[in-house]
Amino acid sequence: MQALYITPVGYRKSSSCGYCRRKESGHSYYARVTSMSPASYQTLVNRCWRRSGSLLYRPNQKDSCCPHYTIRLDCGRFRTIRDQRQTVNRFNRYVIGDTYAKEAARLYPKSREQARKRDTEFDLLERIHESEDTSLERPPEPAHAFSVTLEPNNFTEEKYQVFENYQRVVHHESPSSISRDGFRTFLCSSPIKREKLTGPDGRERQLGSFHQCYRLDGRLVAIGVLDLLPDCVSSVYFLYHESIHKFNPGKLGALREITLALEGGYRWWYPGFYIHTCPKMRYKIDFSPQQILDPDTLEWIDLSQDILEKFDGHGYLDLQNAGNDNTAKPSPAEEDIPTDAKHSDDKLPSDGDSDSDDGTTFLFDTTMPGIPSIEEMGSVDLGRIVMRINRGYTHTRNLIDWHRESISDRGSAKAMVAELLAAVGLDFLDSLCLDFVRS
Repeated sequence: MQALYITPVGYRKSSSCGYCRRKESGHSYYARVTSMSPASYQTLVNRCWRRSGSLLYRPNQKDSCCPHYTIRLDCGRFRTIRDQRQTVNRFNRYVIGDTYAKEAARLYPKSREQARKRDTEFDLLERIHESEDTSLERPPEPAHAFSVTLEPNNFTEEKYQVFENYQRVVHHESPSSISRDGFRTFLCSSPIKREKLTGPDGRERQLGSFHQCYRLDGRLVAIGVLDLLPDCVSSVYFLYHESIHKFNPGKLGALREITLALEGGYRWWYPGFYIHTCPKMRYKIDFSPQQILDPDTLEWIDLSQDILEKFDGHGYLDLQNAGNDNTAKPSPAEEDIPTDAKHSDDKLPSDGDSDSDDGTTFLFDTTMPGIPSIEEMGSVDLGRIVMRINRGYTHTRNLIDWHRESISDRGSAKAMVAELLAAVGLDFLDSLCLDFVRS
């Protein structure tokens, strides 16, 4: 495993919930990453981590008003439902236009077999590209020009204008809270290295962070912020201009990302955290079959109807006992979330979200699921972990007080390192590089 350059922030209280707006409503373990491989990040995602820019966070589902669950779609087994097919067809008809459709049918007639197949089958990989400018035969000219390109995740003013409109109009954020620096920090910067990987099928996959850009008549109207990892397309954020709201752009974007996973050989699509208590998240489970990550065992479980029904009356769900009634107590978020609360599909934490008035909490005193105990960590040789400091590289064992400290000494260097390794996973022991170089 390649080196993971990381700086621990600690287990901290969130300033507010981005979904139900409760104040100080949960905790996450935070860390900042300078550099990591796509494979390393996929390992972290499979342990309940997500990123916002270079800030990584792992929520504690057990003390959250809106528990976060990692889900994923097996794209090879995905079958569209009627609503999804209608969304694609409706958008294609708008782009192509009636005049083009009629004239193209006359100039380029389909065989009887082709017409029958189109009427009885919906091929996602064919239909999703149908209205793209490069897919249309000419003459005639379509009503609109539409294109989708995968581009570097760099900042441009064109992208920022879409972000500003989306945050202000769709998420009702105040203009003063929207800035170019915020957009650049959280959606245009990434610690994930760019790489290329040749899969078993011989196809070359691009890895790293990208922007999938949608243009209509030459104008940027939507952006999918994506992390392309060895075995998955991970959706970071999707934003669009209000002018295309009527076309269900979020649904179109999801289908595009699933198509990218299928065509690129990534297999899985990760739509971000699923929060059952957030109504705007429900669309994510319309894409099936999906699996859900058990935060306790860090194993994948089929997201069955039985599990979905168990979500309805519970906050934190004990997935190991989902078939029984041995689940957590009802979440207060189910009882009194106002019906007009403004939710975000994937609320991005800001620097302030990792701050708390009373500082950090000792991770081993918390209810965080899937974390080794302090007794287990006591048998790990933490002194072999590499550190990068201004004078170069060294090992943690060379710290002045290292041999006098215990991992139970809260706030000590050894305790901090033990917390970090417990949060990311013990198999990162030889690839962690604690990064304390000031940029």
